[in-house]
Amino acid sequence: MLLHQSIGLERFNELPRPKAIHALYECCCSMTWACWVSDGRPFRSYAEVLARAEDALLDLSDPDVESALQCHPPVGLRAHSAPSHLEQCSIWVADKQVMASIRNAGEEYERTFGFRYIWFSHRHDAHELLENISVRLSNPLSVERKICVDELAKITCTRIERMLGPEGGYPEY
Repeated sequence: MLLHQSIGLERFNELPRPKAIHALYECCCSMTWACWVSDGRPFRSYAEVLARAEDALLDLSDPDVESALQCHPPVGLRAHSAPSHLEQCSIWVADKQVMASIRNAGEEYERTFGFRYIWFSHRHDAHELLENISVRLSNPLSVERKICVDELAKITCTRIERMLGPEGGYPEY
């Protein structure tokens, strides 16, 4: 669970560098990435933060990407986790065979490519996840690494959006 939630853009811009890095690290477990994004402050808009975050992810080295991926639990392991519900671990069904298939496919993916499978599965179901893993297992490593970084960017951007809260802040009551 993110410790920094709905802090707003103004507050994020005002945080001391170590605290801003910590808030960003909660969004993507890469110190290299968090430092680079933090050093782009002050941001004028959410779009500016998200663009810098995505650019920074695309520039990460393979070891930095793999390190960030290791912070994501293997798919299908965290049942009913509230923070994971918005991301890839939202896929959870009572059918133990389906869940075993998901875990096995995730393990096969990791053996094949050498890094953890992630997928921004918001609004998708277990069968779509199994189809996604199956299709991606046929990709060459170079293609799959690009897809994986794109999926990491989607997840990271949703975490940044939760960290910042609604653009323009909350209405006053």
